[in-house]
Amino acid sequence: MLFAAGFGTRMGDLTRTRPKPLIPVAGRALLDHALDIARGVAPRRIVVNTHYLNDQIAAHLAGTDVVLSPEQPDILETGGGLRHALPLLGEGPVFTLNTDYAWRGPNPLALLAAAWQPEMEALLLCLPVARATGYTGAGDFTADVPARRGLGRVYTGAQIVTTDGLAAIPDRVFSLNRLWQGMLDRGTLHLLDYPGQWCDVGRPEGIALAEQMLARDV
Repeated sequence: MLFAAGFGTRMGDLTRTRPKPLIPVAGRALLDHALDIARGVAPRRIVVNTHYLNDQIAAHLAGTDVVLSPEQPDILETGGGLRHALPLLGEGPVFTLNTDYAWRGPNPLALLAAAWQPEMEALLLCLPVARATGYTGAGDFTADVPARRGLGRVYTGAQIVTTDGLAAIPDRVFSLNRLWQGMLDRGTLHLLDYPGQWCDVGRPEGIALAEQMLARDV
């Protein structure tokens, strides 16, 4: 599942008339970069959720094999959006990928698939804050095992996650953090470090940083 429903408010005027996933980076929409990653692991189905200016995303994806999961009248956040899309995704663990990041290096979803173990409930791809281009926070998790919230490692927006626990959350609109918390408590949420380069494209200045990263010599 690719998350593409957000308002993109941190992008300012760039998202006044265009949804953030359609902002071009290195000549292609952010959404298309994310679709390349998703198609690289040959999933049975790719689902994209939509809300803000959803007609533009629908038009952009017309004629492709991508299935849309519109969220109306309200945006459902990541957890609610994933649960809303489950009838389209089917049973079992799913990949999820945010569409406002740029990657250079191994396919992040392929790395997650290679490291996935049946006893896991979630496997999140992270990297040290010091290697997170364009990121201005202090991190989401520590380097501890088992995983726990803290500083030092940032979640890159790519994961494999089981979805059974979504049914127990009573709210309609909620973040995936609600689902993760139970997994953290049970010790079934795991982290994997990304060895390549990653850039946050959530703000206007991230566009140039991402383009520089993508153009860099290997």
